[in-house]
Amino acid sequence: MQFLKFGIVGALGLVWDTSTVYALRPLLGLTVATIVAYFVAASINWLINRFWTFRNAGNQHHFIIQWLRFLAANSLGFFLNRGCVFMLFHTSPVFKAYPVLALAAGAVAGMMSNFHISRKLVFPKERLALKVETAEIVPFQPERPVPQKAVSSQTAVVNSRSKVG
Repeated sequence: MQFLKFGIVGALGLVWDTSTVYALRPLLGLTVATIVAYFVAASINWLINRFWTFRNAGNQHHFIIQWLRFLAANSLGFFLNRGCVFMLFHTSPVFKAYPVLALAAGAVAGMMSNFHISRKLVFPKERLALKVETAEIVPFQPERPVPQKAVSSQTAVVNSRSKVG
């Protein structure tokens, strides 16, 4: 069910992404508009995913921290998404003329990684806990002489091994 909701949010994100590209393209050019649009759509998607898709995940972090975690965690999806988009822009004039086609292909390219990373790192069901190992504190003890019997038995073991090999 989460994947379905994530997909619906992603489809809405494509609408915001495309709208932002088309609105900013005359002002900033296609490349800059495409980069800005990703962050606009990703931010809106994070917000909807927080309150709908992963509502029961126990939003453990302050919303700004979680938003930053979402953007950082989905950086792989960003590179898959925008890598696909820019590749299509530069290989076919059709995609440059109709950016929505490239944006849709990019959204599909990044969706699976974004879902799994978001579910595990941004909206985990259980609180992420750091495993902390504790060290044992032992009071300083000056070296004691090793009893002669222990030394001679260790030497015998070493000598018997060296004769075998």
